[in-house]
Amino acid sequence: MKKVFRIVLWVLVAAVFVGTFVFLYKNSQEEEVRYATSQPFTGSVEKSTVLTGKIEPRDEIEIKPQISGIISEINVEAGDIVHEGDIIAHIKVIPDASSLSSAVNRVSTAEIELSDAQVKYDRDKALYEKKVISREEYETSKKTLDKARQELEAARDAYAIVREGVSQYNAGESNTLVRATIDGLVLDVPVKVGSSVIQANTMNAGTTVATLADMTNLIFKGNVDETEVGLLRTGMPMKITIGAVPEVSPTAVIEYISPKGTENSGANSFEIKAALQLDTLVSLRAGYSANAAVILQEARDVMLIPEAVTEFSGDSTFVYVRTDTVPEVKFERRSVVTGLSDGINIEVKSGIDSTAVLRAERLN
Repeated sequence: MKKVFRIVLWVLVAAVFVGTFVFLYKNSQEEEVRYATSQPFTGSVEKSTVLTGKIEPRDEIEIKPQISGIISEINVEAGDIVHEGDIIAHIKVIPDASSLSSAVNRVSTAEIELSDAQVKYDRDKALYEKKVISREEYETSKKTLDKARQELEAARDAYAIVREGVSQYNAGESNTLVRATIDGLVLDVPVKVGSSVIQANTMNAGTTVATLADMTNLIFKGNVDETEVGLLRTGMPMKITIGAVPEVSPTAVIEYISPKGTENSGANSFEIKAALQLDTLVSLRAGYSANAAVILQEARDVMLIPEAVTEFSGDSTFVYVRTDTVPEVKFERRSVVTGLSDGINIEVKSGIDSTAVLRAERLN
């Protein structure tokens, strides 16, 4: 029994020894390293940026009254389409007491002068018919009467203008009628019936009765960071994306780049304006938030490689090129001259050719 036990024990010791030897031998063997590879290809690469901004009319026109008073009637509301000359509002004039008193006195004086001229004319007419006075005296008296009548009409018209703001001879062109000065869309009507308004003069800007804009002439207004403004120039195209109406994607052309930057959250930005180019703008509204994608640089039909296979060291760029596959795969580190990158692919100007096989990520 003891002999069997010793045999079993020695067998176990031998098995442990052999297993340990095999394990150590396998671990001492150098494992084959495998890499994924890639090759250069011909394509296009571009560097672009996205600007944030708004869609705005090129010009917003503020309609102001030509006379001070109180709004008695408003004929439009925001969103209405108006044409040049359309009446936007009516103004009721609140007469100045001094001007009204002067106008009343002028009417009274004109009435007295007309009465005197009428009496003199009637007397001279009777004398002329009896051939007591000359024809010249009679005609002079008639002219005086005509002038007195005209003066009374003018005095009464002046009184109407002071009191009502409306001339009896030109009511259609009265200053109390606030008219549209352009064809366009009513963006805002900041006053209500009963609101007091004042006309623009050298002392104040006047009250805005309505704001109009030509919605067929829109621009994109946004800001670009100072690190990219040097790559922009007037005439560059951009593609506009509007969140409120994603189905509308107009193009635009940069027509203005501000020469002066403004500081925003510690960084300088520059205002840009771009004219929208779209056949129909009926679905767009002033103030829509929008993004503008603009291509800053591009390279067409150039040799590209994945940027992931490159290695950057200081101002130099390197890649690993496969030089041998037998008896083992070998790679050589080479310097390359690169160009434009879009963050995924990068242009290679020199250092390798299109047949090069480049080492990518390690597989094990």
